[in-house]
Amino acid sequence: MNNIFFNLTSFINFDLKTLLTTIIYITLSILTSIHILLNKDDVNSAGGWIALVFLSPFIGTILYIFLGINRVKRKGFRLRKTKNLFEKCNFNKDNILNNLQTNHKQLIVFGYNVYQQNFTFGNVINPLQNGTEAYPEMLKEIKNSKKEILISSYIFDYDNETKKFIENFKIAIKNGVKIKILIDGIGSLKFFHRSIEKKLAKINGLEFAIFLPPQIPITLPFVNLRNHRKIIIIDGKIAFFGGMNLSKHNVLINDLKNGILDLTFKIEGPVIEQIIEVFKSDWEFTTGKTINSKYNIDKNFKISEIPARIIQDGPDNKTGSIELIIHGAINSATKKILIVTPYFLPENNILTAIQIAAMKNINVEIIIPKKSDCYFINLATEANFIKLLNCGVKIYQTNLPFDHSKIFIVDDEWIFVGSSNWDVRSFKLNFESNIEIFSKSLAKKLTDIAEEKKKNAKQVTINEYKNIPLIKRIRNNACRLLTPYS
Repeated sequence: MNNIFFNLTSFINFDLKTLLTTIIYITLSILTSIHILLNKDDVNSAGGWIALVFLSPFIGTILYIFLGINRVKRKGFRLRKTKNLFEKCNFNKDNILNNLQTNHKQLIVFGYNVYQQNFTFGNVINPLQNGTEAYPEMLKEIKNSKKEILISSYIFDYDNETKKFIENFKIAIKNGVKIKILIDGIGSLKFFHRSIEKKLAKINGLEFAIFLPPQIPITLPFVNLRNHRKIIIIDGKIAFFGGMNLSKHNVLINDLKNGILDLTFKIEGPVIEQIIEVFKSDWEFTTGKTINSKYNIDKNFKISEIPARIIQDGPDNKTGSIELIIHGAINSATKKILIVTPYFLPENNILTAIQIAAMKNINVEIIIPKKSDCYFINLATEANFIKLLNCGVKIYQTNLPFDHSKIFIVDDEWIFVGSSNWDVRSFKLNFESNIEIFSKSLAKKLTDIAEEKKKNAKQVTINEYKNIPLIKRIRNNACRLLTPYS
């Protein structure tokens, strides 16, 4: 009798536990789904998260809480001036913009409606390839600086190459220069520590800050909300802006295994004021401190020089400015589209726009690495090849060393370069900044650089990917599903 009573009690207790667990699971799943529906604009992303929440009890909810919610409410936006830095762009301004093609004038109107930052005039912008060209210029300007140096970098390693930067920081500080350095919390993170952090902390007179340091001191390659910008500003007069990190790998251009090819831009002119605002915003958000530095930036322009403006973007911007401007630029093309990027995993809206452009007989060329620094990205990228090749898109895969360069040119005049890659992470999950430029001469220089890259590349043929085994197609498409939810 006692055994029967014990078994009955155990059954009731077990049943109550199951019932309570089920009620908690359903309640959490419903509440999480409501949050997803209210905060996720993208249908595919919302559907994916809801499916994960219900099909993976508790685990799906936990993943969404840690990876799916954008908690960053940028203090920088509240601290930043609400008024525009420049007068509204005037298409008649000394005929500079009147000389543009009609589709480019329309692109200016579209771009201004997407991101209300105005063009500046009188800029000088020159590309620098790899650390072999860029680092000597950076070091020279740091050493010769007079007032202030501002640096933001996703990766800032401590190695034989970056030691030169440390030494030049010390020289500049002795000359009375103030230095502020902002490093991303993940980009430079090694196992349990950031090696550069200790070195910077030892330099008296240098301020540094870590952007959103992770709670777990281990490198996690797919953590969201990273500051992916790469900016160096010297005395408010010279800036280095683009996608190049600070690491010895950028000078090892003949080392197939360890070398990284890259591109950055040396900039002079009034657009630097907009670059400074990007740094100020990030610094104030990270440290809570306002930068009060004043610069005498010449806002006069010369007709022969380059109109340009800065576009900053991040997960605190619901419009997705960089992705929208890229989309608009693809749609505006009439002759040629050139894309150079280390990662090419855009969503279907961008892929469809590229397909349509190619089907209109626009010459579309995409140059990407054969092998990136992530095996799964290589496979996921290849999953999109067939649909692009079928429409006439030309795809070139460069051989090692890994090419991290970023170039986007439309009709040999409109240029969009910076820190952003062509993937969901850059378009929606990271803090990025690009520069929009109109210049036929600069477009020609960048096209020549791309042509040199094609010499170290193999053009992908449609037959290669039509005939790949079924198991590999399944593998590639499965990897494509790993594209981060937004």
